[in-house]
Amino acid sequence: MITKSTNKINETTFYLSGKTMSYIMAVDKIGYLRHIYHGSKIRPRGGSEIRNLDAAWTAYVEDRIILETALFEYPAYGHADLRIPSYSVTNSGGDSVSELKFKGFEIKENHVPELNGLPCVFAGGKTAQTLEITLADEKSGLEAVLLYTVFEEYDVLLRSVVFRNTSDKPINIDSAYSANVDIEQGDYDLIYFAGSWGRERDLHRQPIQLGSKTDISAARGSSSHCINPFVMIAERGADEEHGNVFGFSLIYSGNHSSMIECDHSGNVRVMQGINPLDFGKELKPGESFETPQCVLSFSADGIGGISRELSDLYRNNLCRSKWVHRERPVLINNWEATYFDFNEEKLLAIAKKAKEAGIELFVLDDGWFGKRDDDTSGLGDWFVNLKKLPSGLDGLAKKINDIGLDFGLWIEPEMVNPDSELYRAHPDWAIHVEGREPALSRNQLILDLSRPEVCDYIIDAISKVLSGANISYVKWDMNRPMTDMPRKGYNYEYMLGFYRVMGTLTSSFPDILFEGCAGGGGRFDAGVLAYMPQIWTSDDSDAIARLKIQYSTSMGYPISSMGAHVTAVPNHQVGRVTPLKTRADVAYTGAFGYELDITKMSDEEFEEVKRQVEKVKKLRGLTLNGDFYRLKSPYETNCCMWETVSKDKSEVFVMVCRVLNTANTNEPHVRLTALDPDADYRDEETGRIYGGDELMYMGVVPVYENRDFSSFTMHLKRV
Repeated sequence: MITKSTNKINETTFYLSGKTMSYIMAVDKIGYLRHIYHGSKIRPRGGSEIRNLDAAWTAYVEDRIILETALFEYPAYGHADLRIPSYSVTNSGGDSVSELKFKGFEIKENHVPELNGLPCVFAGGKTAQTLEITLADEKSGLEAVLLYTVFEEYDVLLRSVVFRNTSDKPINIDSAYSANVDIEQGDYDLIYFAGSWGRERDLHRQPIQLGSKTDISAARGSSSHCINPFVMIAERGADEEHGNVFGFSLIYSGNHSSMIECDHSGNVRVMQGINPLDFGKELKPGESFETPQCVLSFSADGIGGISRELSDLYRNNLCRSKWVHRERPVLINNWEATYFDFNEEKLLAIAKKAKEAGIELFVLDDGWFGKRDDDTSGLGDWFVNLKKLPSGLDGLAKKINDIGLDFGLWIEPEMVNPDSELYRAHPDWAIHVEGREPALSRNQLILDLSRPEVCDYIIDAISKVLSGANISYVKWDMNRPMTDMPRKGYNYEYMLGFYRVMGTLTSSFPDILFEGCAGGGGRFDAGVLAYMPQIWTSDDSDAIARLKIQYSTSMGYPISSMGAHVTAVPNHQVGRVTPLKTRADVAYTGAFGYELDITKMSDEEFEEVKRQVEKVKKLRGLTLNGDFYRLKSPYETNCCMWETVSKDKSEVFVMVCRVLNTANTNEPHVRLTALDPDADYRDEETGRIYGGDELMYMGVVPVYENRDFSSFTMHLKRV
């Protein structure tokens, strides 16, 4: 998977390959590490035979050149490359000039690097190799160790960088991207995912223009609702199943940046890593600094190829939870049924009715702790509110268990209300700048997780809660952006504390299913997925809004990671009224649950819920392990269609939703994909037999209700 060759003029070429992908780079005669190729798999050859490395150079003297259009692996600032650098420093003399040249390399067999305090991909029984290339600036003493890991089974390349100060003077790192890829000139589109609360990961695609610089970034303390740390570069015309597409996914949950620059020759530079805004790290002599891990992916089979590759990687080699391969329980959450206004009697009534419907897990949301009757107080005080729950958590959990349900709990461990016992005892534990009043959001502040004693408190307090009752599920929330950071680089320090707390709690309670959340989908990223197998996708649970949210989220993340609930109508976020069937049909493709007052349903609605629960239990194994295909885009049509197919093509689930009804129209056939054309498939609901070729080439006509927001599903199994 990793080979090296050296030609007659002493240019060393490195060939990295995955399942169907190649990545090639070379050390030129001056010592610069040059990018040669990233794309479909090709056989190793001499580097000079692949490309004339001098073709784009403008020489001034024999050994000094201006490399304004050359393709680099990790470009520096201030010396030869005039474009945006992948890192920048302030040297001890006050200048920012840097020049990294090749110093050495090492190939490590059966090795995937572990990053210090940061989440990262692990080997998981797969065949992996890691190439470590050391670049050095002889004048400043800065070294950058570039880490490249490839898998025989995947078309991904893991990238990260370790900076080392080998001098006797401090060096300040002002920016440090995890990866840089210079893509040779061509017509490309940038695909990224922007939005806001309730509109997370909205799909955007735009052409990359000559001379443009585009920073797809967030600086809100978390990966954020507004910009996701996953982007793609697609050849013009590439779609779901055709064309070359490059994926860039950062395994990090803090401030991030994906920088895309197109130089005057049309070469496209893509960098991804920590957001340079307000970042800074002083490296004292002998110290080192690690960047987060970036996953580079490549597909010659369109966007869908990227999605399925990342889904397999994240499910098998990123998330360490034992739940990642375990079918998730059907849950009911009390939040939209009661908000803060509940007591034991009300909760038990919901649980009893849920059990009748076949639901398996009851989740108690916000309001169970401290003096918590609204969002103005109580955060940080992780002891039960006995006024609401006189039996305590342990007593309530036992009552829920006696009904026949597992018991789950909401927490927000990173936060504190000024009106809390914790804040009154330790006001300095909240993030703040001395002499300034910190900004409140949702009436709360963020605890300073850069401080070990604060992390220790959270770990201890939450551990007591989780060990004090029979809790099988935890929803981990985070409901405000980060402000008032006390120093440059603070957000990175916070993230190390966050990962320590999250890693300690998830490993200490391995039988608990943890679900991430951040005011909805405000921290839906690969960093959280390393610890928690599912994340609440969005607080907007409206079925029609969720078509776009889940469609776009699935481009970068497994569908099994998307929390998806059936909620009441009119929907609490947008006021829309949609059929109960449609709400469930959309939610089946995710970690399924209910978030409504099931005790207020009509008999007809309740019977439908019972059928839905029975259905999702048949589908959840497919959702957990299947391949996902997006067949019709809600961004482009009045219809959304997606399909999940088992790895062996023996089972398939397809969902089609028509948004608005139209008079006097005939519904067209919809065609499935990725089936066995020679096999027959039985519709599990109607018993009808279809040929795989019939389903893919001719298709079926969906049957809708005569109304807006109607949906159609098929669950098929090979005969």
